[in-house]
Amino acid sequence: MKSVINNTIKLVSAALLAAVFSANVMAGNYGSKMDIVETAASNSDFSTLVAAVKAAGLVDALKADGPLTVFAPTNEAFAKLPAGTVESLLLPENKDKLVQILTYHVVAGEVMAADVVKLTSATTLEGSDITVAVSDGGVKVDNANVVTTDIKTSNGVIHVIDTVIMPKG
Repeated sequence: MKSVINNTIKLVSAALLAAVFSANVMAGNYGSKMDIVETAASNSDFSTLVAAVKAAGLVDALKADGPLTVFAPTNEAFAKLPAGTVESLLLPENKDKLVQILTYHVVAGEVMAADVVKLTSATTLEGSDITVAVSDGGVKVDNANVVTTDIKTSNGVIHVIDTVIMPKG
């Protein structure tokens, strides 16, 4: 019973996030007019990701022409990490580790949802491969569920994930 309730909560949360993004896309607040960084910065659900991108010095890279595909963890995804992890990663002395983690969330090229479901893996800008699995209509990248897809930007696409994925090395 508890797992049914937890799954229902996850589905409702994903539906709400998708509805918010859909409403914003329809209102013209997202889409091909803004780049990846601007799109993420315009939504408070990505404030931790945006802070991490700034701390890692990756703003210019994610504003470049691209195209890029970003598997973007929400603030809730970052909150799942052990206490103190985010704060530690944002310290200047941990910049290299932060860059490694963030670039593990980015794939060169524009990989739309219709393409993602055909993959079993994808090489990230970090250099390692993420695994892609499709089951019961859902898509996972490594251990993260893709909860919203195809947020088009001027330099690529964002897919929202519910967990921060970590490079294996």
